[in-house]
Amino acid sequence: MKERIVSGMRPTGKLHIGHYLGVIQNWVELQKKYDSFFFAADWHALTTKYDKTETLKSDVIDVVTDWLAAGIDPEISTIYVQSLVPEIAELNIYLSMVTPQNWVERDPTLKDMAKILRTKEGANSQVSYGLLGYPVLMSSDILMFNADAVPVGIDQVAHIEITRDIARRFNNIYKTEFFHEAKPLLNNCSLICGLDGNKMGKSYGNDIKISDTEETTTKKIMTAVTDASRMRKDDPGHPDECRVAYKYWEIFADDEQINTVRCECEKGLRGCADCKRMLAAVVNEHFAQIREKRLYYETHIDEVKDIICQGSKRARTEAAKTIEKIREIIGMYS
Repeated sequence: MKERIVSGMRPTGKLHIGHYLGVIQNWVELQKKYDSFFFAADWHALTTKYDKTETLKSDVIDVVTDWLAAGIDPEISTIYVQSLVPEIAELNIYLSMVTPQNWVERDPTLKDMAKILRTKEGANSQVSYGLLGYPVLMSSDILMFNADAVPVGIDQVAHIEITRDIARRFNNIYKTEFFHEAKPLLNNCSLICGLDGNKMGKSYGNDIKISDTEETTTKKIMTAVTDASRMRKDDPGHPDECRVAYKYWEIFADDEQINTVRCECEKGLRGCADCKRMLAAVVNEHFAQIREKRLYYETHIDEVKDIICQGSKRARTEAAKTIEKIREIIGMYS
């Protein structure tokens, strides 16, 4: 039997190419090797945006549409919505009973989220009970399907440790070996900054969306930050000091193209504007098939909804098996 992986993403609307490079393209490859469960984490979205839910349903549709366009295959992967599997909430209750308070308080993700919340809403803003319990809910997502591994970046390894700790503690308390201690499955993926050189994000207005048209993508790339020391077109350039454009070349182009760009830039044979126009063509070519597939799903939304419905049913069937065993292990009345 294949080992199982579980991974999710908060539904925040249409995804950008940073999501694709950092997460989705890795999922596409992993689904060929693992029994894969991918979910839209709508409960997690509520931990910080409980009062901003107007677009939550459409955001779920957009996220799943981007996954499908990028190559997540519902025939071999289980695609589901977190809240459509209520067994996760029941497991969250059981795990919260055995998790010490200081374990969740020291979780780095929780600290980062609380810091962001206070930055946006003021120093006196309160961390909700739901946000405080975020690490346990995350562990419930993973342990619900008894994952063997969780795809993460190197900066997220600590997030998996609390899940391993909770699984071990549960097993020790109830004298069982039921829960696996999921291992982090490191992503060897490209990281991409926003057009302004900072972290790419929808709220920063510096992103390129998977669903953007060729024209929109080109316009956005033409605003990308380049070598600040270069004043004229024929000035010798410094590719390594080009904060955005050259880094995009390194991600999307082949070795021959990259070498040509570097050589022409350093000799002042290629101006920044021309360079970015050529770059836009390369990026658009990279996403052409994905965008064509996304356009199909945009005009067949009922098909997307059916995939979500069927995947969530499949996930709930698996979850029911787990929760039945957990109730038995704990000794719940039935």
